[in-house]
Amino acid sequence: QVQLVESGGGLVQAGGSLRLSCAASGSIFSINSMGWYRQAPGKQREFVAGVSSEGSTKYADSVKGRFTISRDNAKNTVYLQMNSLEPEDTAVYYCNALITTVQARNVIKIYWGQGTQVTVSS
Repeated sequence: QVQLVESGGGLVQAGGSLRLSCAASGSIFSINSMGWYRQAPGKQREFVAGVSSEGSTKYADSVKGRFTISRDNAKNTVYLQMNSLEPEDTAVYYCNALITTVQARNVIKIYWGQGTQVTVSS
């Protein structure tokens, strides 16, 4: 009923930039917060950045000043602009969103995308 689809990952050299996108589709009534997480090989999934429905943002210390999260409510899309990338940023990046569906307007659930690989070479 609800899908989150990420795009924009790839291979980039250290110091480079990438922009990730995540579009939500389906029987969406409203979207609360949206965010990005990442999981490197052998490590737990970790929070990267989040944005509320009002536009307030939060970042992990490791990406502050380098990454910028934004959203387009008209398109149900969240973005992650990643600058000054470092090899330590290599991971699968997942978006998530707190969504209320048309069929269950009193229930808010978290949905996840399938992930997109970001590889930063040194």
